[in-house]
Amino acid sequence: MFWLLLLTFRIFFFNFKLLLLNLKDLIIIGAGPGGYETAVKAAKAGLEVVVIEKAALGGTCLNAGCIPTKCLCHTAEVLSEVRKAAGQGITTGEISFDLAAAIARKDQVVGQLQAGIAMLMKTPGITLVQGEARFVDTHTVSVGEETFEAKNIIIATGSVTKFLPIEGAHAEGVVTSTEMLQLTELPKRLAIIGGGVIGLEFAAIFRSFGSEVTVIEFCKEILPNFDRDLAKRLRTSLKKQGIAFHVGAGAKAIHEGTPLVVDYEEKGKLQSVEADVVLMAVGRGANLDSLNLADVGIETSRRGIVVDEHMQTNVPGIYAIGDINGLCQLAHAATFQGYAAVDHILGKEAPYNLDIIPGAVFTVPEAAMVGKTEEQLTEQGIEYAAHKSFYRANGKALSMEAEDGLIKLLTAPDGTILGAHILGAHASDIIHEVTVLMQRGGNIHDIASTVHAHPSLSEILLAASEA
Repeated sequence: MFWLLLLTFRIFFFNFKLLLLNLKDLIIIGAGPGGYETAVKAAKAGLEVVVIEKAALGGTCLNAGCIPTKCLCHTAEVLSEVRKAAGQGITTGEISFDLAAAIARKDQVVGQLQAGIAMLMKTPGITLVQGEARFVDTHTVSVGEETFEAKNIIIATGSVTKFLPIEGAHAEGVVTSTEMLQLTELPKRLAIIGGGVIGLEFAAIFRSFGSEVTVIEFCKEILPNFDRDLAKRLRTSLKKQGIAFHVGAGAKAIHEGTPLVVDYEEKGKLQSVEADVVLMAVGRGANLDSLNLADVGIETSRRGIVVDEHMQTNVPGIYAIGDINGLCQLAHAATFQGYAAVDHILGKEAPYNLDIIPGAVFTVPEAAMVGKTEEQLTEQGIEYAAHKSFYRANGKALSMEAEDGLIKLLTAPDGTILGAHILGAHASDIIHEVTVLMQRGGNIHDIASTVHAHPSLSEILLAASEA
């Protein structure tokens, strides 16, 4: 009897010890940029954190988005520069391109960064759990047979590819960005449905690689969320590179076969284009089906999980960051939303203005923006002035053969910067000078009174501030 009681006590104590080990301050579901960066911030603040990830570390951004596409963008840019080498007095032999080798390099970069995230997950205070999470209640999450409990939970499960509800949307040969990043044979003809960021980056990449590229965009202009002036100029530039555009055109059906045939309606007429591969690039939607959210009463909308300014859902202690809340589908937005959630958990005031988030498109030329567009200011009845300067007037741009582009600053009557829009080389870098100023309430006069290095592309921004 004594030994039975002792054994029972030991089993109870062991299970109780396990329960204590699984009691944490914070559970983060998802290890994309929002999840893993937030985990590190929370752990450094002294919180005990569990990070749960069912797939590869890094999320969509690292594995099927930002990083792999930037690898191919760089390859495409190098290839374009080599083709223009003769104009620089450089003699090259016959130029050839190996898509499989470019994909292998991309995979190497992704693997290296995955290893870096794995090291971050060994930060003291962080426990990484591989598996699929499900809510048990508002403070408890299960992963297989194991359960974890925490006062606070952050959902960071990202987004999934959208598909148009048309015939043939899932036909063989119709791919998403994930499959595009795994191609090892170059398609002769590529049709892209969607002229947003994803569609345009792949259009520029594969046109440089040698594919015939056609882009079909439903809206009146590509990049619907960007300044229309900038978007139109980018489309003109990409057309000169050989990309065919059909804007204000709706895809109606995809017919399976060799080749695939995409039917689309443009200006009231039904037309078609043949393709070896069709990329479905009509956006991404919140990954709402990945968790049993309704079981714990978490409110959702068509856009994603509904959150307040602290990224907290209607259920106290449960937060949602990144693509899952649909506020801003950018990796850096997810990270800083996570920071804001942790600050709220810690009882601190977040210093971030999440309304000022820069965005960029890594075509050639690049496009970048922050703040309001002219269309938004006009619709909202806000008085503004536009200040422009062009790359073609800049010495550094001419020396780089990068004269295609402009910078546009939108300001209030007192000079407060309302928005900035850049088309041209290194736009994704230059935009941050304006972003910092906007974050701090700066104005156009702050740029004009700041000495900029010569010769530099940043002088184009200086010239815009003086216009």
